[in-house]
Formats: sequence, structure tokens, C-alpha cells
Amino acid sequence: MSGSIFTDRERAFEAAYVQQEAARFRVIARRNRMLAAWAADLLGRDDLEIYASEVIAADFTHAGHDDVLKKLMRDFAEGGVNIDEETVRTKMQALLQAASRQSEQI
Repeated sequence: MSGSIFTDRERAFEAAYVQQEAARFRVIARRNRMLAAWAADLLGRDDLEIYASEVIAADFTHAGHDDVLKKLMRDFAEGGVNIDEETVRTKMQALLQAASRQSEQI
């Protein structure tokens, strides 16, 4: 009987973990879409859906957020947008918080 209780608890823990990771993924994807809209505006791009896809895809290159940061900094440099890394990091953090708040309302 105790094995059954442990198995049930383990499954409940795993299910909760999967749900938390899925929620985290949705928040980050939302943040990346918002970040792409902000960057596209600065870059003068009108192909938001394409650019958002590029930014979201960049997030799968390496663990963490540096891959998105590097993509944006490269795009800003190529587009002649004078912006420093700290400003982009601050924007990324603000949009992550906004995306998190929005997902809580859904």
C-alpha cells in the first residue's frame, strides 16, 4: 500500500512539474513575441509575424536568454539602431514580468 501512495505522490509531482514548465514556456514565448514587436518597431520592420518567429526560434539555440539577447543586439547593430545591452536586458525583464501577469489573467 505504501508503494501505491508513493507512486501516486510521484505522479502528482511530475504532473505539477510538467504543468509549471508548460506555463513557463508560454510566458517566455509571449515575452519573446512582445520583445519582437518592440524590436521590430525600433528596426522599422513591418513583418512582425516573421520577425517574431525568428526571435522565438533564437530562444531555442541555447539554454537561457542570452541567445535572444545576442540576436537582438546583432539585429540592432545591422539595422543601425544605437542601443546598449543593458537597455535590452531591462526591456526583456520588464516584458517577462508583463507576460507573466498576462498569463495569470488567462
